[in-house]
Amino acid sequence: MKNTALHIAKPWLILFGGILLFVLLAQFLNFRIDLTEEKRYSLHPATEEVLSGITEPLHVDILLVGENLQGGMRRLQKSIEETVRTFNAYSPEKITFSYFDPRSIEADKQKEFILSLTEYGINPTNLSVKQATGLQTQLIFPGILVSNAEYETGALILKGERGMSPDQTLNQSIENLEFELSNAIRKLISPESSSIAMIMGHGEMSTDEGYGMVEALDGDFELFKVPLEQANTPADLVGFKMIFIQGPKETYTEREIYLLDQYVMGGGNLVVLLDGVAVDIENAGGEGTLAMPLDMGLDKLLFRYGIRVNKDLIQDLSFGYIPVMGGNFGDQQQMVSLPWPFYILAGRMQEHAITKGLDVVEFRFASSLDTVKADGVIKTPLIFSSDLSRVLAAPVRVAFEDMEQEPDVKQFGIKNLPLAYLLEGEFTSLYKNRFLPDGFAKEDFKESGNGKVVVIGDGDVFQALTNLQDGSPLALGEDPYSQTTFANKLFLKNLAQYLADPDGIIASRTRTFQIRPLNKAKIAQEKTFWQGLNVLAPVVVLSIFGGFVWWIRKNKFSRRVN
Repeated sequence: MKNTALHIAKPWLILFGGILLFVLLAQFLNFRIDLTEEKRYSLHPATEEVLSGITEPLHVDILLVGENLQGGMRRLQKSIEETVRTFNAYSPEKITFSYFDPRSIEADKQKEFILSLTEYGINPTNLSVKQATGLQTQLIFPGILVSNAEYETGALILKGERGMSPDQTLNQSIENLEFELSNAIRKLISPESSSIAMIMGHGEMSTDEGYGMVEALDGDFELFKVPLEQANTPADLVGFKMIFIQGPKETYTEREIYLLDQYVMGGGNLVVLLDGVAVDIENAGGEGTLAMPLDMGLDKLLFRYGIRVNKDLIQDLSFGYIPVMGGNFGDQQQMVSLPWPFYILAGRMQEHAITKGLDVVEFRFASSLDTVKADGVIKTPLIFSSDLSRVLAAPVRVAFEDMEQEPDVKQFGIKNLPLAYLLEGEFTSLYKNRFLPDGFAKEDFKESGNGKVVVIGDGDVFQALTNLQDGSPLALGEDPYSQTTFANKLFLKNLAQYLADPDGIIASRTRTFQIRPLNKAKIAQEKTFWQGLNVLAPVVVLSIFGGFVWWIRKNKFSRRVN
């Protein structure tokens, strides 16, 4: 009797003992194996470093909710959840999540809350949903909120380039989930920020006095307006992570150029937004005005680094509009929007961490860029014009009346002109084998160095426009004429993050997930076969296995009886 009881209990003891051993080992062994081809469930090392700095539990509110979401939105929703779970697996502290619908808030508080979401770039989107009663519109909020015990931040997660198909936009949004979530977490746990110098003293930032940059980078970087003439040595600039020069109108001195050169030689990051010609838009009415070549003294420095801003203007048939007075209605002058090929709506992006997935960036009076030989420097074009562009050499006539006739498409035969360049590598100083400016010691001079230089042939691309009603500055990228928000702000934010830490979390934006759509024709042809296989095959296999086990047990016990 005892042997029989032991015989019956033995398998159960082994089973529970194995489970207990597995639970104990799980407390000490923590590992994940990602068997997907694209490593969907693995994180960039920089993201892991951010997560390692978490010292308290975090919570993620997923705002993308709604009834009867389409397949693509459900896939994005599921991907957000999976990304949070992956982050939680790597984090030393708990990262929890829940779904939250902003529309569930009381009516008197809902509007205020939705307006607060716009501060994080989360704008509501109308989504068409097929229902039994027909096609209906549903308001969704494609974003997330990340919070700890004290603070909260957010991020928009549905992003893509103009002209992309819905599937491509969704796929690119999924690719960028790691960056968006890790960047939001970084803002919460790392309030310290790097310093950026905005050079002034030469008519820079004349449009908005730097408001656009300050508003765009607030919370990520500390920005300072720096009169370059007050810097005594290159060491005075070393504390800045990057230096921005935005549309100067006065010439830089030899001494100032030397300071910028040595800043780059010391590993600094220099961003130069330089106009090739001077345009006075206020005189574009009537017979118009001439845009004349502009030389601010920086051309020779950039030429040494491997790039040239040409003395011309680009026109593009992917253009914006400019308001002009178009006659009277009664006793009131009427404002009309005039097609303006000098305002380029650039939507073709390089597959780079800075520009991947960017929507359209607006350029106003951009000059073309050429690269020249510079040993050791890698030149990467970031943004391009459309397939229908042309270049007008200075002096360029700028007149509203030229737009009264439709442009001749045949004259726009240049494709994809580079509008912004990133230069990286080993730079050679402009002052190598030359006399140094007065007041600088030869022993402190650096002949070469590893820095980064970004050159854009438009001095206004990071300057904000003003509200038409009260003249107050708008957020960077907002166009008061077309009521459109362009991606200039996001371009600036990505650029600053890349220059600050190119191997940081910004590098996760280069991840690529391949779209693998199902073959609809094959599905229609083989639907019955695969349904039968999935439904009947498991039943048949289990029946065969059960019958085999029954036959073995029957033979085993029949022998004992005999």
